[in-house]
Amino acid sequence: MPSVYIETYGCQMNVADTELMRGHLTRSGYAAAADPASADVILLNTCAIREHAEERIVGRLGALAQFKLRRPHVQIGVAGCMAQHVRDQLLDRTPQLDFVVGPDAYRRLPALLTGDPFVDVRLDRDETYADLAPERGAGVRAWITIMRGCDKFCTFCIVPYVRGRERSVPPDAVLQQVRDATAQGYREVVFLGQTVNAYRAGDVDFGALLRAADRIDGLARLRFTSPHPSDMSDSAIDAMATCRTVCPQLHLPMQSGSTPVLGKMERGYTAEDYLRLVERLRATVPGLALSTDIIVGFPGESERDFEATLDLMRAVRFDSAFTFAYSRRDHTKASKWDETVSAAEKARRLQAVIGLQEHISAEINAELTGREVEVLVEGPARRGDGWLAGKTPHFKTAVFPANGFAVGDLARVRVTDSTAHTLIAQ
Repeated sequence: MPSVYIETYGCQMNVADTELMRGHLTRSGYAAAADPASADVILLNTCAIREHAEERIVGRLGALAQFKLRRPHVQIGVAGCMAQHVRDQLLDRTPQLDFVVGPDAYRRLPALLTGDPFVDVRLDRDETYADLAPERGAGVRAWITIMRGCDKFCTFCIVPYVRGRERSVPPDAVLQQVRDATAQGYREVVFLGQTVNAYRAGDVDFGALLRAADRIDGLARLRFTSPHPSDMSDSAIDAMATCRTVCPQLHLPMQSGSTPVLGKMERGYTAEDYLRLVERLRATVPGLALSTDIIVGFPGESERDFEATLDLMRAVRFDSAFTFAYSRRDHTKASKWDETVSAAEKARRLQAVIGLQEHISAEINAELTGREVEVLVEGPARRGDGWLAGKTPHFKTAVFPANGFAVGDLARVRVTDSTAHTLIAQ
């Protein structure tokens, strides 16, 4: 039986795609290899979103070439967003590469691997992999992709070009995956999509899908990522407020606090729209924890625009944020525009955003001292022997003494201290 080793880079969507490929290849006669040294097929599932991602993958392919030198039959391949985005450059720079497969070609992998070296990066507007079951690893959390692609075409983002247009997985297939995951012992399910709340299959919208999943026996928690502010419907907000399993936590990408910059990004909302949405969410879902994405140094961003971002951060008070300095991605609309913010100024603005968010996060977490929280136990904490770690419903990391708890338990603990990133409990 040939074996396959898959190495995953990037977001949760790529993690879910790796599980999908692993399950499909397993059913097609491939065994899972624990390391590349023993594998017949070595596959890197890649991401093209971040700057310098290509250099990292080219370097990794160079290191993996040793296994092909020792065993010439070994096949080395690249899958995912980078395969779609820079396939020609990868082939030119890495002679050890045998195949390149895009996000919509995973179904054909078993047949393609039995032939000559290949490139298959065709986008398919109908492919959802609804009939392919993933092979998940150990853990308490199951990732379920409910829609693929994106129709937003934000000027900085490459996703629509590498993952194609939006298409939703049929609800019956989604709900069967939820049932399968809970039957396999997973306690939490996370719905995934590039614009996950744009989900629609016939007359089933995203809110209806949340309500249907909420009724499945054995499910303890339900989350989703990443929604788009423009698609945050009353149906979805109502489901967040009324469903037993839907966690009071939301990752709501802001990107900028400046309306002119948001306009150049073609995000489809203003800073005022975003703030009104936050107010509506918090009025409907009391105690809601919010995280976000922020980009600084976008072409045309002035000091006044940047200060508007800091002001909106202070107004919203996010629990956490993923922060980035703008980097040009080929093929996007913004890639044709002149950069107006120097690298040094981007770095300064990024550090200011990080510093403000660290301060806000520390204050929010400190307010939890003395309170009891529920933690889904995920495993040992890095704090040392006898300590466990897990997530609260608000997706905050908590560490606490084991006290007989096991992975998968819902532990009730009391917060005694905190940092900007972690709750310490007993």
